[in-house]
Amino acid sequence: MDSILFIIIAAVAGIGAGFAVAKSLDKKSAGSVIGSAKKDAALILKDAQQEAENIKKDKILQAKEKFIELKAEHEQVILARDKKTAESEKRIRDKESQVSNELSKTKKLNDDFEAKAADYTSKIEMLDRKTQEVEKMHKSQLNQLEVISGLSADDAREQLVEGLRAEAKTRAMAHIQETIEEAKLTAQQEAKKVIINTIQRVGTEEAVENCVSVFNIESDDVKGRIIGREGRNIRAIEAATGVEIIVDDTPEAIILSCFDPVRREIARLSLHKLVTDGRIHPARIEEVVAKTTKQIEEEIAEVGKRTVIDLGIHGLHPELIKIVGRMKYRSSYGQNLLQHSREVSKLCGIMAAELGLNVKLAKRAGLLHDIGKVPDTESDLPHALLGMQWAEKYGEKEEVCNAIGAHHDEIEMKSLLSPIVQVCDAISGARPGARRQVLDSYIQRLKDLEEIAFGFHGVKNAYAIQAGRELRVIVESEKVSDEMAGTLSFEISQKIQTEMTYPGQVKITVIRETRAVNIAK
Repeated sequence: MDSILFIIIAAVAGIGAGFAVAKSLDKKSAGSVIGSAKKDAALILKDAQQEAENIKKDKILQAKEKFIELKAEHEQVILARDKKTAESEKRIRDKESQVSNELSKTKKLNDDFEAKAADYTSKIEMLDRKTQEVEKMHKSQLNQLEVISGLSADDAREQLVEGLRAEAKTRAMAHIQETIEEAKLTAQQEAKKVIINTIQRVGTEEAVENCVSVFNIESDDVKGRIIGREGRNIRAIEAATGVEIIVDDTPEAIILSCFDPVRREIARLSLHKLVTDGRIHPARIEEVVAKTTKQIEEEIAEVGKRTVIDLGIHGLHPELIKIVGRMKYRSSYGQNLLQHSREVSKLCGIMAAELGLNVKLAKRAGLLHDIGKVPDTESDLPHALLGMQWAEKYGEKEEVCNAIGAHHDEIEMKSLLSPIVQVCDAISGARPGARRQVLDSYIQRLKDLEEIAFGFHGVKNAYAIQAGRELRVIVESEKVSDEMAGTLSFEISQKIQTEMTYPGQVKITVIRETRAVNIAK
């Protein structure tokens, strides 16, 4: 028991001694750590102070650079402002100089005006004196005439009035006779006026049709594919469309020849589809041509519908609408038939409005007057009579049918619509440039008009306008005065009358202009 107690006491004593030794060792270790930390802190503080000094120097340097930059910018702004101020002062000095010049001119003009006013005042006073003298002389002469003639002024006035009355009666009878003669020409003049007003209110574009179409291809290799083996493809296309296909040495082009524009269009569209698709053989050709034919027929019907809607024509039979659409692919003397019929329809409407007739009926007759030119099969009848038969067949009114049949005098005219359609058809066909055979002569006449003007001295430019009905001549203001401009206009008109043949009248306008241009800086 004593040994155990001793062991315990020894153990406790050992533990206490160990604890004391550990405590002393901990104190030594903590002291060394604290000393090391103080050294590190001193180094960090020293580095921080050094870095702060460097940052301070950098900031001071940047501030100096920024100050120099702002100073330079400020100096530039001040220089620009000084420059603007100097320019403003210069402009002000120029304005002051100009104002002083204007004031001196105004003063001079005022002095001249006062001098002229004084002169006019003296002349007016002199004129008043002379007027009084003339009145006195007039009274004296009247008294002398009364003494010489033995008549008073009242008796002489009565005799003069009687003589003037007899002369007035004679002139009145002559004027009445002239008025009667003029009245005989009034109807013709009014008719011309209506026609001219109608022509001036319509302006349309015309397209010249040909008998051939050109199908463009990307390369000449496509020609061989279109011809096919031993020509079977080209024979199939010609048989299906009724169009002659000409494949020659023309680079990248194939010619389609046919008098029927509808067939040409079907052939052109079919070739385009075949070449785009790449499959070209007889069976495919027949299929594509059939589809294209159906597409063209639908397009013809659509064109007819758009045309009657644009013209405000209602209740037209569907077959007549198709015939109107087929006009797009027909031409007459190089003039597109649909455009011609639309123009005639508009002209008829305008002329009927001028004459107080049914405008819608006139436009209907004008649109249908040439439907006989688009038959599906050949006919022995003139196109006017054939068109009249079709109009009667599809339920058109008698006035419209008669206007269609009589517009080329094949039958007798029975209504006022018939001569209107005939006149408007002639206007559309005879308009310069509408048809191929008059186009060249029309262009040559315009050139001749301008050449005549250029033959005179001082002419700078000359333009024939209004389809050759007006010639505008621009002259040089330094070479031609205002008085000479009137003389020049007369001389040009006389030369045109003697050297040219032309319908109607030609108005010659001479323009003389002076321009003064200055630039304010």
